[in-house]
Amino acid sequence: MNKRLLAGKSVPAVGLGCMGMSEFYGATDDQQSLQTLQAAYDMGYRHFDTSDMYGRGHNEGLLGRFMTQLGSRRDDIVLASKFGIYRDPADKYTLLIDGSRDYVKRACEASLQRLNVDCIDLYYVHRRDPNTPIEETMQALAELVQEGKIKAIGLSEVSVETLRRAHAVHPVAALQSEYSLWTRDLEQDMLPALRELGVALVAYSPLGRGFLTGSLSKEQLSQSNADSDFRAKLPRFQGENFDRNMQLVEALSQLSDELGFTPAQLALAWLLEQYDDLHVIPGTKRIKYLTGNFAAQDVQLSPAHLAMLDELFAPHAVAGLRYPEAILKGTNI
Repeated sequence: MNKRLLAGKSVPAVGLGCMGMSEFYGATDDQQSLQTLQAAYDMGYRHFDTSDMYGRGHNEGLLGRFMTQLGSRRDDIVLASKFGIYRDPADKYTLLIDGSRDYVKRACEASLQRLNVDCIDLYYVHRRDPNTPIEETMQALAELVQEGKIKAIGLSEVSVETLRRAHAVHPVAALQSEYSLWTRDLEQDMLPALRELGVALVAYSPLGRGFLTGSLSKEQLSQSNADSDFRAKLPRFQGENFDRNMQLVEALSQLSDELGFTPAQLALAWLLEQYDDLHVIPGTKRIKYLTGNFAAQDVQLSPAHLAMLDELFAPHAVAGLRYPEAILKGTNI
């Protein structure tokens, strides 16, 4: 098993992203999700990722129920959550950002209650507040560390400059950003900075929001309700972009068939080779996908196959932005 250090604990490189258990990817089922969480733990997963904005607190509440099921075994895992984004009541996709000192403290207390724990292992700034100096936000988080309410501090979707400023106030344990074969923005500047500072990277959407599994069809998205599956709103999943990107996935599937893996395993294995301190958190609501994702950390790819995937998914080959421009304005600042 491929174990790596995160927030002071040695955990498998493949963790579980829990967002889809509460919203964004179609219908949800709490009982099914709790069974999936337990199955993941039994399988060896030890890194579970949530946020206070997923389902407006519902996802943390779900993880809190799971923490109760685990009892003393909770100490085996890295429980990660995030704060800083709250939702416009009139539009679930309008994100409002607050990184002020008072909000940091209030958000943490609320998360601790929902998660049913005394301490959060890894607490992320979900998005940087452009109206609050990152130093103020980090100082508040440092106080939470001193108070024993969080163990480690993380950042999400920030620039290299913000990372360096934050790290100067208090060590940043991890950066969480979207990273996959078809989202490689951080390779040029951010990865070198992470290596220099000794910061772990947690890659969310490592399977391109399910696209890289090869199981998603245009018909599924066209039939889905955009209010329950936000992928229908993303440029890469629309029209000609979808068709062009599917050609890349078909090539990925062909290579995975030749090697005896699934496309998802190939995509995750490639990603884990990019940085020694990288963790992936593919999300799923169903037990059937847990085993394949977890096994990806033991897949060995040759230099030739890694180079082949690099070339196939060169950034210019992917069609469409990863988010609409309005959302991109709030990332990597």
